[in-house]
Amino acid sequence: MEELKHECGVALIRLLKPIEHYRQKYGTARYGLDKLYLLMEKQHNRGQEGAGIACVDLEAEVGSEYMFRERAEGSDAITEIFKRVDPNFIGQLYMGHLRYSTTGRSGLTFVHPFLRRNNWRAKNLCLCGNFNMTNIDEVFQLLTRQGQSPRQYGDAYITLELMGHRLDREVERLFAEAGQMGLENGEITRYIDDHVQMANVLRSTMVHYDGGYVMCGMTGSGEMFAMRDPWGIRPAFWYRDEEKVAVASERPVIQTTFDLQAEDIHELKPGEALIVRRSGEVALEQILPAQKLSACSFERIYFSRGSDRDIYRERKSLGEQLVQPVLKAIGGDVDNTVFSYIPNTAEVAFYGMIGGFRLLHDEIRTEKVVWKDIKLRTFITDNSARNDLAAHVYDISYGCLRPRQDNLVIIDDSIVRGTTLRESIFKILDRLHPKKLVMVSSSPQIRYPDYYGIDMSHLEELCAFRAAIELLRERCLHEVITQTYWKCKQQPDAQENFVRAIYEPFSVEEINGKIVEMLRPEGMETPVELVFQSIMGLHLACPDHPGDWYFTGHYPTPGGIRLVNRAFVDYVERSGLLEHLL
Repeated sequence: MEELKHECGVALIRLLKPIEHYRQKYGTARYGLDKLYLLMEKQHNRGQEGAGIACVDLEAEVGSEYMFRERAEGSDAITEIFKRVDPNFIGQLYMGHLRYSTTGRSGLTFVHPFLRRNNWRAKNLCLCGNFNMTNIDEVFQLLTRQGQSPRQYGDAYITLELMGHRLDREVERLFAEAGQMGLENGEITRYIDDHVQMANVLRSTMVHYDGGYVMCGMTGSGEMFAMRDPWGIRPAFWYRDEEKVAVASERPVIQTTFDLQAEDIHELKPGEALIVRRSGEVALEQILPAQKLSACSFERIYFSRGSDRDIYRERKSLGEQLVQPVLKAIGGDVDNTVFSYIPNTAEVAFYGMIGGFRLLHDEIRTEKVVWKDIKLRTFITDNSARNDLAAHVYDISYGCLRPRQDNLVIIDDSIVRGTTLRESIFKILDRLHPKKLVMVSSSPQIRYPDYYGIDMSHLEELCAFRAAIELLRERCLHEVITQTYWKCKQQPDAQENFVRAIYEPFSVEEINGKIVEMLRPEGMETPVELVFQSIMGLHLACPDHPGDWYFTGHYPTPGGIRLVNRAFVDYVERSGLLEHLL
């Protein structure tokens, strides 16, 4: 498949013992920093545009730096950061972030963590997260109504300022409380540092947001937290023992870093925050009421590491669910069919599909038909030759099937834009001259953009949407487009996804046929059939992750619905369809 920009990844470590403990037991004061490096490298797949780390040293003397940050851009950002960290980058609180932009904005300014400075340690705030907020306009207006003037417009920066404002109020509450107790000067500071309630700050901040997120932060006085959105859209896992607390976006990352079993690690619940106090006390706080569970199913299909125990089983199950539709597509002719997959993320689903076929048939022919080459240096040539080079990202095993006698079944994890199929996969597979090519997707048709942290924001990028629009045109159903447009235009705050009407006149098979027609390269001889996972098959394979808005249009939050309707209006007006329809 064409590579999607992954979600961001987060990593937190809180050391619960003095630094000297780790020096004596592990032979280094860099124990926390070294473990942070492992947590980040094991999540490198989640962000290759940039990375950042931060640290708080609770033992730093007054007048010296106690809150450190390093950031870098590029796919080698992790290596670069850890090479150049200062020897003083040692502390008890560590934060790491891997970035993939979902906004199109790039540059070091947009790389997490974000830092808000103040002379009061408790008012210093460092923030990072895996998130995309759908109502950032409303939150921006909230800040400006309060009299603030944010210097940037973006969900991460605005969240920093809003949470920083609430943290200021919490510190001021404690200042007044300490004064009433008769405390003075440094006594007041120590009282504040020891009594900050991050749960108060989170409740008064996150209630304003609509979106999918795991929000992580730490203060200069030693508070640390990680909070998951109330719908459970984005994932977060944590572990605690007597020496440390760790948080990451994926469970096997923590397992590998600390040599643990899956059962040792806990998943943060929707609307819940893990809070580690300055004292080292650890608590779980329900910050916002949990909403209807909408944990992202695409995490399980594609984004998360397949080494996770449950994800491995689920991806195999996704493959097993496809046995019957694939069997139908090849006319039951298993003897004259070769099965394979698109490397590398579809491999586990392939094992599941083959396992299902072996229950029905003794002999199954499998081959590694497709190979993914290293990324070609397309920048060394001009634009006219660049597409030709890009078509060679994949290669094939010649002679692995009998020309014009064997069917070829190829499974991929998903088909999003279809660009790689058209420009590369279909062309090279046609060289093998299969009797029939059955292209299989372990996910259902992706019909709708994501607005919760994955880079799929434009409807026209999705091949299923383009196919549905083309079918509407061909069958003179222009009124469906017109009616949908005006509903979206005239009811911008409606809580109904009007775009679902675009697909209603057609079956999955009709859209499949149009996708093949649109993606089939000129001169291709092989007959092609697409087989997609069913919605039922998806939920059978991933029962604990019902978030399926990519496929059904059932967005879990009001902001998601509002944005998909707005996206359709933008598509119609940008494409010039409006003038044609009127």
